[in-house]
Amino acid sequence: MSHTRVVASVIVVLVGGAVLVGAGDTKSTAASGKLPKGAKVFIAPMADGFDTYLREAMTTKKVPLEIAGSRDQADYEITGTSESQKASTAKKVILGNWHSREEASITVSNIKSSEVVWAYSVHEEASTHGKRSSAEACAKHLKDAIEK
Repeated sequence: MSHTRVVASVIVVLVGGAVLVGAGDTKSTAASGKLPKGAKVFIAPMADGFDTYLREAMTTKKVPLEIAGSRDQADYEITGTSESQKASTAKKVILGNWHSREEASITVSNIKSSEVVWAYSVHEEASTHGKRSSAEACAKHLKDAIEK
């Protein structure tokens, strides 16, 4: 992913209401709207198949939303980006760390009003399970936001 796309993604997340904090998981805040339990959401296709990881993570983490098969059947849409960077040879040799660096961000928007109701971004310096770990972090925090 190019530097420009990463910067653009971060700007979208910031505008969407996310508060960036440190180098660990990024904290999220809800915008003025609230995502109700059982809402129908469409997970838009994302680069590198992150949408597939996110769909699986939402099922695994039991996020209380209904995943729609198409955008026409949904009230909300989840869009996002992800980036993986495999461990370099130096990182493997010097630090003994084979884990990848993962970054991902998702935004949940009301399809009718285009209002961003929730956004989240995660940065993992040494991810054990790659994109799966990032997707699970997104799903976990989305579930927490809905259940509050």
